[in-house]
Amino acid sequence: MTRRLISSGSRFEQEIGYSRAVVDGDWIFVSGTTGFDYASMTIEDGIVPQTEQCIRNIQSALAQAGASLRDIVRVTYVVPQADEFAQCWPTLRACFGEIRPAATMISAGLADPRMRIEIEVTARKGSSGAT
Repeated sequence: MTRRLISSGSRFEQEIGYSRAVVDGDWIFVSGTTGFDYASMTIEDGIVPQTEQCIRNIQSALAQAGASLRDIVRVTYVVPQADEFAQCWPTLRACFGEIRPAATMISAGLADPRMRIEIEVTARKGSSGAT
């Protein structure tokens, strides 16, 4: 098996020393992903637009690994303010409602006070029957 590293191009990956995702065989481990638009290194206000950007960032990493959201088997949400989490449920339901991965929500501080959510996923290629 070959281990392959995937980068989003974020400067944080080099500065901190991590990869956006690691592919190990059929498994894909996507690092905690925030709502930053990595092309512009900007972040919108609010948990809903940040959740939408997190999903786009995760989709990009999965696509580079030859997978899609349908291959996700585990998701972890980290939010600094637990009472905001319900605001992003419609977005999460639209993305994960049919695949229903195992999930955990943790309320904890994030690295930048502008961040309202961070999402980490684990996927397995072919787990959905299609990529």
